[in-house]
Amino acid sequence: MLKNHYDYIFAGAGLSGLMTVYKMIQSAKFDDKKILLLDLNPKKINDRTWCFWDKPDHSWESIVSKKWNNAFFADENFIKLLNFKPYQYNMINGLDFYNLVFEAISNAENCTFLNQSVQKIEENHDLVIVQTLSETFTCSKIFNAIYDKDSVENQKQFPVLQQHFIGWFIESEEPVFDENTATFMDFSLEQNGNTRFMYVLPTSKTCALLEPTLFSHNHLKKEEYELEIKKYAEKIGIKNYKIIDKERGSIPMTCYPFWEKNTSKILNIGTAGGWTKASTGFTFYNSNKKANELIAFLEVESDFRRFFKKTRFWYYDLIFLEVLDQQNELGSAIFSSLFKKGNPQLVLKFLNEETNIFEELQVMLKCPKIPFIKAVFRLIFKSLKF
Repeated sequence: MLKNHYDYIFAGAGLSGLMTVYKMIQSAKFDDKKILLLDLNPKKINDRTWCFWDKPDHSWESIVSKKWNNAFFADENFIKLLNFKPYQYNMINGLDFYNLVFEAISNAENCTFLNQSVQKIEENHDLVIVQTLSETFTCSKIFNAIYDKDSVENQKQFPVLQQHFIGWFIESEEPVFDENTATFMDFSLEQNGNTRFMYVLPTSKTCALLEPTLFSHNHLKKEEYELEIKKYAEKIGIKNYKIIDKERGSIPMTCYPFWEKNTSKILNIGTAGGWTKASTGFTFYNSNKKANELIAFLEVESDFRRFFKKTRFWYYDLIFLEVLDQQNELGSAIFSSLFKKGNPQLVLKFLNEETNIFEELQVMLKCPKIPFIKAVFRLIFKSLKF
């Protein structure tokens, strides 16, 4: 037996890797497999917040810090209260998720976490060699969550946008929030040629997360996000407040074919594997679904090249991103058409990729037609060119 050999190695312990290893532990079907997680980040701080919609009693219910049954949607012309039932909008704090998963890892005799950064992954005929700065490991299979930004952003065939944001958790001196109602998307912000909206996620009458978010190509200066928060706080009547915490993030939105880099022994997961919902940048629900699919796959399959299956939702996302790539200012009009005219539960079901063709047509017919038709023709032309 080789020294430092494992059945499975996770290169990077982000959301997708931690979700997958947690589900492997919970299933008890991998107890005879040695599993190693490698990541330079020890996951000891509350560095992010995940929000997602799902039906009650989902598998992460125990660590949900706040949930909402209703949310406002708004643009510069209208505001609408959305009833999400049977869905709920859930908030999970990063540290609560990390603590849950790492407790399971520490109690699993077959799992090891090492605070090391992966420098190189090399595959040969029999195994995969993984090098960190201080050690070399081998494994039969590896789950790679290290995102290759250059490969994605330097190609021209598939649009690449970013969902980027800065959020402030604030505490107001005045009770200005309805703690039972979130603001899901408020497009009443100045769009400035982009797709820009505000999230407001209240956890009490005085505390909330305010987060200006963009779907666009380029990041803003830090001061621009923060100015939007200050202006919005003033707009909704907050005069005096203190900042409790901050978060910042940028999530790639693309239909780039990550699966083409999978091999029989190397599977790209998470952002590196296209697990983020391309049209929205939403990560948690999609990663949870992919992790479930991966667990089921591992029980019956061994060749990672067979894991990915392209669905019609990939094409829907590709067309939407093509629209925003060429006309980034249309995001507000598109989302407004969905929520102003459509059934919010059906829209959420569609974005969760759980609708049938008839339901999808109901959603898509609400959207502006011309930009999407033009996007289809551009994509056809691109496919012939490449």
